[in-house]
Parts: sequence; C-alpha cells; structure tokens
Amino acid sequence: MNGMRNLKVDKIVINVGVGEAGERLVKAVKVVEMVTGQKPIQTVSKTINRDLGIRIGMPLGCKVTLRGEKADDFLRKALTIREGRIMEYSFDKEGNMSFGIPDYTDFEGMKYDPEIGIFGMDVNVVLRRFGSRIEKRRLLTKKIPSRQRVNRDEAIAFMTDTYGIKVVE
Repeated sequence: MNGMRNLKVDKIVINVGVGEAGERLVKAVKVVEMVTGQKPIQTVSKTINRDLGIRIGMPLGCKVTLRGEKADDFLRKALTIREGRIMEYSFDKEGNMSFGIPDYTDFEGMKYDPEIGIFGMDVNVVLRRFGSRIEKRRLLTKKIPSRQRVNRDEAIAFMTDTYGIKVVE
C-alpha cells in the first residue's frame, strides 16, 4: 500500500467556552492548562449580540492546540473518559471528529476544586494524510485532489483500528 495514503492525527484543539470575560474565564484558562500542560489562548467574539451583551473583541473562552505525541496522549486519555464510545454524528464529511467532555475531573489525577467549579470542554480532532502540506505551503500552493482527502468512512475506520473506539449510531 502507498505510504501517502496513511492517515495521521494532524492536531487536536481543546476549547472551553465560558461566554463572558472575568473570573470564570481565568478559571477556565487554569483548567485547560492543568489538563493539557500547555498555556491556552483566549478566544474573542467576532460578532455582536445585544441580547447577551456580547461585543466584538470581547473574550469568551480559551483554547489550546496539541500536535504530535502530546496530541496522541491526550486523545487516548479523552477516549478512556468517553469509555471508547463515540457517536457516529461526531464525524464530519471531511473526516474530522468532535466530542465533549462534561467535567475536567474525569481526567486521571484531577481532583475537584471548589474554587474552580465544574468546567467541560470540547475536543476537536483533525485527521490528515501525508502530503497535505501542499495546500498550506507558501510557494507552489496546490489543491489536494479528492482521492487524497479524508472522508468520513476512512476516519471512522482509522479511529476504530488505531484507538480501538466503538462508533455508536
């Protein structure tokens, strides 16, 4: 089989949406840093919502991107929290996967802190094939042909084989 057809986990983005700036956002940043071991960045709003009091540029949450070995380790921990079960609708047509974790204390070694409270997080997994760099490089940028793109069925098969998850309908 051609080695360029193999799939890999390109990156994992962990997101905590708080909906407001202030003390809760500081606590969310602390939670994400404890769980991932990396310093997160704040996400800001891009639109206005007068009903919720949201302005453009207002901090609403935090996120961190993991790549390589850290991403693999974090994904294995997150999948054990989900008991190796992912819903089928969690996969999109481009082969990406998203799921939620209801509480950070589910991770091994994390204990509940009454000062912090309960924070859940969204985990987004991006799958790519080797050679997908041609779409993002600076010189001689090209489009990736459809046969080189990852589809939903291939992503499900990859996650089932590599991480031993069970896809539930």
